[in-house]
Amino acid sequence: MGSKGEQFAGLTVALVTPFADGKIDEAALRALVDFHAESGTDCVSPVGTTGESPTLSHDEHEQVIRVVCEQAAGRIRVMAGTGSNSTSEAIRLTKFAQSVGADAALMVAPYYNKPTQDGFFEHYRAVSEAVDLPIVLYNIPGRTAKNMEPETIARIGELDSVVAIKESTGSMDQASQVLAISDLTVLSGDDSLTLPLLAIGGRGVVSVVGNIIPDDVKAMLVAFDNGELAEAQQWHARLFPLCRDLLGLATNPIPIKAAMGLLGRDTGDVRLPMTPLASGELAELKTTLTGYGLLSATG
Repeated sequence: MGSKGEQFAGLTVALVTPFADGKIDEAALRALVDFHAESGTDCVSPVGTTGESPTLSHDEHEQVIRVVCEQAAGRIRVMAGTGSNSTSEAIRLTKFAQSVGADAALMVAPYYNKPTQDGFFEHYRAVSEAVDLPIVLYNIPGRTAKNMEPETIARIGELDSVVAIKESTGSMDQASQVLAISDLTVLSGDDSLTLPLLAIGGRGVVSVVGNIIPDDVKAMLVAFDNGELAEAQQWHARLFPLCRDLLGLATNPIPIKAAMGLLGRDTGDVRLPMTPLASGELAELKTTLTGYGLLSATG
């Protein structure tokens, strides 16, 4: 397995950001890191999409990365979200993440301003020249409004510090092309597509559902790695309804925060313009959690 970012293979959990009274709940955030360190999660990724990065202030963004790195204390890797649609801001956030001990930067493609393919390359080149930290690309055109094409990803992947990509296009063709023309480590950015992606050469997942059941996601990855395909398929089938709901009932991270609340691991409400899960969807989520065995039928 010679992919470039092999140290980031396995289970990375895209951490939610806990809030209390409108502020970052530091104690709850530290408890989340402990939970994952003890659960065998390989890596945590704070302040990504699931961590509500768009509605955190710059100070809060840095606070979350600092607290997670402090609490990880070398027990678990930290892949900090440091992407921005401003290259100078991405450089500043990535430098900060490096200064507090992050192991990598997860850098979403510049969003909203829709750069050209050359613009994507120059953005990542500028960051890689300014900061000496492994970079994981994050391609999610459904949120950014512009796809980084496979040829562009391969070109960016030739930069020394760019080691992996979180692949969130939903396209197996795109993922296959990236795997064919680059040596980047490809990580699934969509829980329900993790097993298919592993089958074509992916090496892990940046998981939302891992916030609540990291052991089960890890079990599927390990089964696949061990060549136990039937067991991996069983895990996929078991995980699928939960993966579907957590990314389908409403925009991430609305459902995962609702699920954590239902499971007694409340991390506070989402911040506006995100709104809590509507009652109909909440009932559906309860049914799925009960079916999975996480909630009792009477509760």
